[in-house]
Amino acid sequence: MPPSLTSFADDARIAFDNLSDRAAGLVHPTVRLGVTGLSRSGKTVFISSLVHNLLHGGRLPLFEPVQSGRVSAVRLEQQPDDAVPRFQYEDHIRALAKDRIWPDSTRAISELRLTLDYQSASGWNRLFSAGRLSIDIVDYPGEWLLDLPLLGKDYRTFSEETIALARTGIRAELSREWLSLTGDAIPNIAADEMQARDLATAFADYLKACKADERSLSTLPPGRFLLPGDLEGSPALTFAPLALPPDGKPQKGSLWAMMERRYEAYKSVVVKPFFRDHFARLDRQIVLVDALQAINRGPEAVQDLERALTDVLACFRPGSNSLLSALLGRRIDRVLVAATKADHLHHESHHRLDALTRRLVDRAIQRIGMAGAGIDVMALASVRATREATVKRDGQDLPVIVGTPIAGETIAGERFDGEKKTAIFPGDLPENPETLFAEIEAGIPVALPDVNVVRFRPPQLEETSGGIKLSVPHIRLDRAMQFLFGDRLA
Repeated sequence: MPPSLTSFADDARIAFDNLSDRAAGLVHPTVRLGVTGLSRSGKTVFISSLVHNLLHGGRLPLFEPVQSGRVSAVRLEQQPDDAVPRFQYEDHIRALAKDRIWPDSTRAISELRLTLDYQSASGWNRLFSAGRLSIDIVDYPGEWLLDLPLLGKDYRTFSEETIALARTGIRAELSREWLSLTGDAIPNIAADEMQARDLATAFADYLKACKADERSLSTLPPGRFLLPGDLEGSPALTFAPLALPPDGKPQKGSLWAMMERRYEAYKSVVVKPFFRDHFARLDRQIVLVDALQAINRGPEAVQDLERALTDVLACFRPGSNSLLSALLGRRIDRVLVAATKADHLHHESHHRLDALTRRLVDRAIQRIGMAGAGIDVMALASVRATREATVKRDGQDLPVIVGTPIAGETIAGERFDGEKKTAIFPGDLPENPETLFAEIEAGIPVALPDVNVVRFRPPQLEETSGGIKLSVPHIRLDRAMQFLFGDRLA
C-alpha cells in the first residue's frame, strides 16, 4: 500500500512497530505469516492442518527441513500480541478430528505462535547457535483485505465504481431494491438518519446476496457490512454509495455530506487500524481462493474472482526485506495464492486447477502492472476429505473420488445422512484455460466445465496403538510450507 494512503502519524507508528519487530527478531527470529482468503476458502482449516501436521509429524515430503530431519522440536507458545484474540487451534482441530465437522469460518482477526527448533543446513551457522524460528500466524477475513483499496478512494470514486458494478450482470437483479432507493434519494436533501439507515440496510442486503452460495461473487467491499462485529449499528457502518447531485456540488448538511463523512469514518476507524496494526507488519502471506466454486457458478463468478484477486494483489508490495525497508514500511516478500479443495478433483486434474488459478493471477498482475516476483500459485487441500478410486462404466475405467457427503447434501436425487460414503465423478477442468478466458472476455456465452462441488465431511482419522490420532491428511500443504517459510529454516 503506497505510503500516501496513510497519515504521517500512521507511517511513524508503522516504522516504530517494524523497528521493534526487527529488534526482537535479532534475539528471537520470527516470521509473521498472514493467512486470509475469499469467502469459504478454508482459512481456519488451513491453519489447523498446518499446525497439526507440524506438531504431530505429518507426512511432509516437500517440506525440506522436516524431510531432512533438521527440525528437532515443534511447539505452541504464547503469542506476542496480548490485545489480539488467540486462534483457538485446539477447538478447531477437535472439530475436525473428533467430531468430523468443519470449524466455523473466520469472522475476526486472531493470532497463534508456532516455534520450531532446527539445525541449520549451513555448517557455518551451526557453529554459533542452535536454530530457532517462531511463526506468528495472523488469521484475518478476506473481506478486510478487500477493504484496503478504499484507502486510496474518496467517497465520490467509491460511489461511482460501486453503483456502476451493481448495474452489471446478475448484480443488477440483486441490487434492484437498493438501487431503487438510491435513485429516489436526493443527495442534497437535508441529512436524515432514518433514510441513511434504510439505504445502508438495503446496501448491506445486496452485498450479502452477492456473497451467498448460489452466487459466490467475491468483490464485496466494504467488508464490515458483511462482518459488522461490535460496530453493528454504528454511524461508521450506516452509509451507502450515492450518485452525485445534478450540479456536482454537494451541500453542507446534506444526505451526501453525511454519507461522505461516514465513509471517511469507516476508513479511519476500521480500515486504517487494520492496515497499520496488522497488515503493515506481515512478512509472508497466503491468499486462499475457492476457484472451483466460482467455476461452478458461471462466467460472472469467474470474472468477479479475477477482479477480487486484482484488488487483493494490488495491496501487496512483494520485495526483499531489509533494515531500511523496516524504516520505510515493511514489504511482504512472498505471496502464495492457493486454490483450495483440490481433493474435490481427481489428481489428473490438479495441474489444471493450478493452471486455471495461475491464469487468473497472471491476468490480475498484468492489470495492475505489477511484477510477478515473489508470487506463487498452487492447488491444495488443507484437509483431504476424499480418496481416489476407479469404477467401470461401459467397459472403461472412470476415475472417481470417494467421501462422506455432509448431512443434507443431495446427489442425483439422493439425500445423504452424513454417514454413508459415496463415489462421484468430479468432472474435468479444461486442459488449457486460455480459450476459456478468451471467450469470457469477448462476452461469448460460455459453457463452463461441469465440476461437482459436493461438501464432504472431514475424514475419519486412524489411531496408533497408543490411541494417538494420526496427522491430518492433505494435498500439497508441505509445498505451501516450503514456499512460505522453508527458506527461513535453511
